[in-house]
Amino acid sequence: MRAVVVREHGGPEVLKLEEVADPSPSPGEALVRVRACALNHLDVWHRRGIPGAPFLLPCITGADIAGDIVSVGGEVTGFAPGDAVMILPTLSCGVCERCERDEDPLCRSFGILGETCDGGLAELVAVPARNLFKKPERLTYEQAAAGSLSTLTAWHMLVTRAQLRAGETVLIHGGASGVGSAAIRIAKHLGATVIATASTSEKLEAARSIGADHLINYAKEDFVQGTRAVVGKAGVDVVFEHVGGEVFERSLRCLGWGGRLVTCGATTGVDAKVNLRHLFFKGQSILGSTMGSRAEFAEIVRLHADGVLDPLIDRVLPLEEIVQGHQALETRAVIGKVVMNP
Repeated sequence: MRAVVVREHGGPEVLKLEEVADPSPSPGEALVRVRACALNHLDVWHRRGIPGAPFLLPCITGADIAGDIVSVGGEVTGFAPGDAVMILPTLSCGVCERCERDEDPLCRSFGILGETCDGGLAELVAVPARNLFKKPERLTYEQAAAGSLSTLTAWHMLVTRAQLRAGETVLIHGGASGVGSAAIRIAKHLGATVIATASTSEKLEAARSIGADHLINYAKEDFVQGTRAVVGKAGVDVVFEHVGGEVFERSLRCLGWGGRLVTCGATTGVDAKVNLRHLFFKGQSILGSTMGSRAEFAEIVRLHADGVLDPLIDRVLPLEEIVQGHQALETRAVIGKVVMNP
């Protein structure tokens, strides 16, 4: 089969489209023909390398997968060859105390497709049967792939960790990004008021088109002041943060009494200062979040079937243009998701 293989860390030039052996599903696994695989910044970090990060090399990256079952190994029930599926992008043991409590990201065996094992930027992928979900008929393969990892991440952040409620106000950074646009969809589904930030008028309009109530161009104005112009000194109830560094620090100033900041990333820096007096005196919370659980993914698939969480897709590219896909992500020249077609 053809696959994009990362054999060493570096720039986009290390991405190689190669002929490799077809995967063989083990008992309890299924072989899936990949019809679409969306890119995430995780793919970029894997390619670049992060000191101390346990990235697998060589590796076929790609966690957001949709396709058709080719064959199933022994012990697999409920699925058959020809079934169209979308795939839970995370891995966990499924039997430990954490998994039993639907806290899969805290499982000691937690992993991610395309990071700790080969993923979906290939013509075929072998995955555990517990990761298979029937693709809603209304979704294209591209939509199913684009609506997986980012949507799961945003759901876990807003619903499980921050417990966003109807009537509350949430500040969502990067509202036109894959995870930010998913967060807007989810927040509006929950009945919240959304303040979204973005760096261009085109991205802001995209955020508005999927439900953002208030827009802030952070390239032209201070988002702290822009937020206060909307909610006053009361502050927002929740900040959806995935940038890190100085943006994280300033985001804390947007929180109101009892406010919650939830973060899943640090693309601009891992170090930040926190005013502890504000934190404890105002009863605020800082919440870390990574991916989500199988139970949460099942709810996301159901909402996709209902047309609630349709993802934004910027472009669909053939696997031969994987370098262009990475470059588009790195230069932030996308609105929503980049999807690859093997």
